Amino acid sequence: MGVRGRTAALVTGGSGFVGSHLVRRLLERGYRVHTTVRGTADAAKVRPLREMQEAFPGRLALFEADLLAEGSFDAAMSGCGVVFHVASPFLMPERIKDGRRDMVDPALLGTRNVLAGVERTPTVEKLVLTSTVGAIFGDYIDVRSMDGGVLSEKYFNTTSTVENNPYHYAKTLAERAAWTAEAAQDRWRLVSVNPGLILGPSLTPASESGSLFLLDELFKGYFFYGAPDFSFTTADVREVADAHIAAAERSGAKGRYIVAAETMTSFHDMARVIRGRYPRALRLPRTALPHWPVRILGPAFGLTQDYIRKHLGIRFRVDNSRSVRELGITYRPVEETLLDHYETWRNRRGTAAGKPTRADGAAGS
Repeated sequence: MGVRGRTAALVTGGSGFVGSHLVRRLLERGYRVHTTVRGTADAAKVRPLREMQEAFPGRLALFEADLLAEGSFDAAMSGCGVVFHVASPFLMPERIKDGRRDMVDPALLGTRNVLAGVERTPTVEKLVLTSTVGAIFGDYIDVRSMDGGVLSEKYFNTTSTVENNPYHYAKTLAERAAWTAEAAQDRWRLVSVNPGLILGPSLTPASESGSLFLLDELFKGYFFYGAPDFSFTTADVREVADAHIAAAERSGAKGRYIVAAETMTSFHDMARVIRGRYPRALRLPRTALPHWPVRILGPAFGLTQDYIRKHLGIRFRVDNSRSVRELGITYRPVEETLLDHYETWRNRRGTAAGKPTRADGAAGS
């Protein structure tokens, strides 16, 4: 691309879990960075960005932008050679009150507003979109009909709706809108990064990312009596950030890139890894639950029988070879990601409660 050090890069949603890592990585690589936040007055959310401004003087500019406001990104996009559109809400199903208002409108209308800004900004050469593996499949059972039962980039989610898995539906609509816009012109190119459940150390204590919420439930003891047999495609937030940068910098990068470990990780796997380092983490489950109590009790915890049937006990392999081959991603062990995630969580909790941040109970400590 040749954009590093000359023109600026825009990161939408710079105060989020992924966005803050991406901003820092770009600054470390010599970029001038513009980033958008919903409000610069939210001190807790923008503190990490303010600290980056101090660490990289004159290289990071903050802009206020609203995903739903037309023209909201124009000022931030001015003079940028590459746009990373990261901003989009990710909430777990139980936290979604209105699928269209909470998920579809911010994802789809926000992407359309960014696309319109790109069209009005002649310096932009590449748009890197943060999508998700959820734009490839709706429910886990969908992967069984893919070639070899393996998740790959050649599929699009066709089963999610605003009522059934509105997050996947919203991200699918947003990604399709971006590809349609790219096909209608020849000035800028689009690359899509499709990560699994994003884990790892958080730079921002105020992030509302669904992945942080999900593991928060695990760490707080939500599954103390046993881990249900649900598994996840996982990605380390640092690898997701690196994939975005490689997608922008590498001239051969094109199309969609799954960024996720080749094998899935279950709740029980996660608990076992963390207990190996922190044996006194008593809230973590020691055992895996059989399927039958999950089927019986699941609805009491907001899980429909349809969801349980399409996800419980289902695992599949992930073809991440394009990200390795074309983006140069080296996947760190999921154990490292989980431990870094847990340690950040413990430190944040200790700081919030005014307690020492040292992770008591660590093996060997």
